[in-house]
Amino acid sequence: MIDTKEYDLTSPYEIARYIKDAKKTTPVKAYVIGEIGEIIYDGVEIFGNDGFYILFGENSVVEEFIRLHNDKIKKYKLEWDRRNSAIPMLDIRNVEARIEPGSIIREGVRIDKNAVIMMGAVINIGAEIGEGSMIDMNAVVGARGRIGKNVHVGAGAVIAGVLEPPSSDPVIVEDNVLIGANAVVLEGVKIGKGSVVAAGSVVTSNVEAGVVVAGAPAKVIKTVDEKTKEKTKQLDDLRK
Repeated sequence: MIDTKEYDLTSPYEIARYIKDAKKTTPVKAYVIGEIGEIIYDGVEIFGNDGFYILFGENSVVEEFIRLHNDKIKKYKLEWDRRNSAIPMLDIRNVEARIEPGSIIREGVRIDKNAVIMMGAVINIGAEIGEGSMIDMNAVVGARGRIGKNVHVGAGAVIAGVLEPPSSDPVIVEDNVLIGANAVVLEGVKIGKGSVVAAGSVVTSNVEAGVVVAGAPAKVIKTVDEKTKEKTKQLDDLRK
């Protein structure tokens, strides 16, 4: 695995270089019934005993192992979830956030303290998720997307990535913004602090701070008032 710190993941060209340099892998898991416990094989990790084993390794190496030791194997089954993958998933074990199962978060993503990533959310390389922000179910934050603090990206919303074609400006969502369910924010758009994007909107140009936008393309329909704040307020208990 190459070190992402050697690359500037705010740049689409650097992300492309990282992907080009990365070793493409097809990792597999093999469940094996047989007598292979004493075998040591370079590139294959073997766990288990008493005739049942789980193998981890690159597809070609594991298949070669199985072929060479077929006489010792009664039965096996392979399991895999990718092919020639360049970017591994982010190691989330020490991230100070709540990350629910079924989310897909790639290496090179930054997630700040008390953020919440819900089931089915997808966050691509180079994205940044600010402190206390929630990426709701099945929402997408594309490559290099920058989400500020205490933002809510609603279920099914899409923050467009900026990788191919390359663009100098990623999507920027400033602090305390609410993006409604199934809204789409297009490449290079900046959404100002405290604004609200109504559900289903398509945002094609910058949004100033403190307004509500709706429609396709989204247009300003009002300024954020007390009623809007009440309807869009966040629950701190969900972030602790």
